[in-house]
Amino acid sequence: MQKLNFPTYSFRFKNSENKISIFDEIRKKFVILQPEEWVRQHCVHYLMTEKKYPKSLINVEKELIINDLKKRYDIVVFNPDGSIHLIVECKSAKININQDTFDQIARYNLSVNATFLMVTNGINHYYCQMDFENEAYSFLKDIPNYN
Repeated sequence: MQKLNFPTYSFRFKNSENKISIFDEIRKKFVILQPEEWVRQHCVHYLMTEKKYPKSLINVEKELIINDLKKRYDIVVFNPDGSIHLIVECKSAKININQDTFDQIARYNLSVNATFLMVTNGINHYYCQMDFENEAYSFLKDIPNYN
């Protein structure tokens, strides 16, 4: 797999029927290692290791309904009160992040109301903080550490 713009983490892998799987600490199971999954797993480890978000507040690959359509978010981090602190959209390293990517996460955020947004393809990471009052977001250099 491609080297990503994250610190180096150690992962558990297994090979079954010529398919490589990576262990997901959040879902507590092995999942097929696709390029987007490689980015997602690095991002999860980044949030837990560098940003100190508790594993218990992180959720991965769950369904949400937007305009009667079923969508799946990549990663969310909850606040202790159950509201959503951060939503992350992961793309394969081969995918360029553009306005469409931001529009996608902004649409997702209409239903989850996360304070922070992160979009990454593993190479480039973009962070935003929502301004719900003005229905806008501002870009940040990084997302805050868990406090």
